[in-house]
Amino acid sequence: MTTPMAIRTEDQVLEQEVKRHIAVTTWGGLLRMVEQMYNWGRRSSLWPLQFGLACCAIEMICTAASRFDIARFGAELFRASPRQADLMIVAGRVSQKMAPVLRRIYDQMLEPKWVIAMGDCASCAGVFNNYALVQGVDKIVPVDVYVAGCPPRPEALLYGFLKLQEKIERTGGRL
Repeated sequence: MTTPMAIRTEDQVLEQEVKRHIAVTTWGGLLRMVEQMYNWGRRSSLWPLQFGLACCAIEMICTAASRFDIARFGAELFRASPRQADLMIVAGRVSQKMAPVLRRIYDQMLEPKWVIAMGDCASCAGVFNNYALVQGVDKIVPVDVYVAGCPPRPEALLYGFLKLQEKIERTGGRL
């Protein structure tokens, strides 16, 4: 014997199948879904540019080694050309002579692009408070994530990388 709850009409079955297979949304909702897909793709395939200037560069290189393996987060290998990269990791202190070169390389990168300041020297010139060094790379290029330490460990760079991925997924880039 069947209960009244178990008997479904043909219209109810059809309505349930439509709900399972067809998505109904507004134009704004569709645009939000497309933006979320773009942000997921941007977050999952960051290509860093190698720009090591001091001892922090050794730690940056270690993140690509097998022990830390930044490739598992979508940054397969460091690019040598700014036209192939969308993430600049500034590792180390920036001298006044190097500042225009850094800016030119940043300008050659395609949009969207992001910057990580790795180490105390890149963030605020560290213990080197003199006229020859730029007192923070944010005076030259906009910085998205700061990684503290002198030099920061590869784990700290990976944490900064994950924070950048969260920012990209949340906002699509800069605020």
